Amino acid sequence: MKVSNTPNSTPSITQYVARQPIFNIEKELFAYELLYRNSPNNAFPVGTSDQHATSRLFFNTLMLVGPEKLTAHQLAFINLSTDALLDDFPKLLNPETTVIEIVERAVNIAAVANRVRALKKDGYIFALDDYDGDAKWEPLLALVSYIKIEADEPIIKTTIWVKKLKRNYPHCKIIVERIETHQQFLLLKAAGCDYFQGFFFSQPEMISYSGVDPSKASVFDLLKSVSKASLCFEEIHQRVAKDIGITTRILKLANARSGNASLVITSISQAVVYLGEDVIRQFVRVLALSDLGIDKPTELTKFALVRARLMELILSESDKELAEKAYLVGLFSMLDAILDIELKVIVEEFTLDESISAALLVGAGALGDCLLLVKAIEGQDWSLVDSALQQINSQLSIEELYNFILESMLYSDDVIEVMVD
Repeated sequence: MKVSNTPNSTPSITQYVARQPIFNIEKELFAYELLYRNSPNNAFPVGTSDQHATSRLFFNTLMLVGPEKLTAHQLAFINLSTDALLDDFPKLLNPETTVIEIVERAVNIAAVANRVRALKKDGYIFALDDYDGDAKWEPLLALVSYIKIEADEPIIKTTIWVKKLKRNYPHCKIIVERIETHQQFLLLKAAGCDYFQGFFFSQPEMISYSGVDPSKASVFDLLKSVSKASLCFEEIHQRVAKDIGITTRILKLANARSGNASLVITSISQAVVYLGEDVIRQFVRVLALSDLGIDKPTELTKFALVRARLMELILSESDKELAEKAYLVGLFSMLDAILDIELKVIVEEFTLDESISAALLVGAGALGDCLLLVKAIEGQDWSLVDSALQQINSQLSIEELYNFILESMLYSDDVIEVMVD
């Protein structure tokens, strides 16, 4: 197993998202609206459905980066399509830090209104985007906390509309979009508008970042697993563990859901069980709807799987719990190369167990010794392999270790073959 042949290029996929600030009457930042983008072009991609844009933005912002990172811990306004809203996507969001925008192309308003009523009981907050005065929105106007309208010319028409909305729906805050001049801002402020958004303040700001997309095969396998009447957490754990892109997002999601509890992750299985059946099912539906996937797994992904499985096997006979941690250490030890992000940043981002963090950053403890052993095997430093093996498990023969190496390579090959099919 020679990792020295690893390609130099980073096989990461660049993701894009834009954020546009929303300001209060004092021109102070109130929130950011997150906007889907699929390229460096700062525009919504032509021909993209609301459902696809929702799932892609939702998946990337929440499960890879996290809304709090993209909004610098400000309130996040996130658009959800009708299908996403009715399919319980909101349950993956933190109601304390997000506002769900109901898009202007929403349909089945009666069903949406019923869903909003139910979600409001759990603390979720809603905005009606691009309100046009149509009577079909009446069932929602009593439920939303924000109404967003566009500035129109002559601007006096918009100011009259703002006053009417404030009078008819005093419980709602009014956000006016597409403000382009200082004069428009002053007139709308005088009319009672609460919040402001537009090029006069700031154009949408592009943010790009690297990530690893899950393979389509892994997503399909997970989809089959969660389609069963009874969810098997061990099966979910095994499928998640085979895909580093899914592992990354599962751990990120577990951190996001833990809120102030500051969940300390010790294994993939712990994160899966912590999230619970409902959230796991929702997570996989988001994956499927996002239409994510790569045509070919990278060599770095293959090496990560080999390393993770080998570390797990080496420690499995002495301590099963430690072996689970070892798999995570092996997987994450390649993540810096895959994402082109410093390992220290990754460790801090995922709030990993102290023993896992210490192993990754300074090679400490039994997990660090095991990682050193595996790296020695990869570098074919057999004298170091022998001494490290004595340190970890003196009862483990070199022949058994060779069998573990072969089993790990076959395991990785099997996973990669499934991904390519």
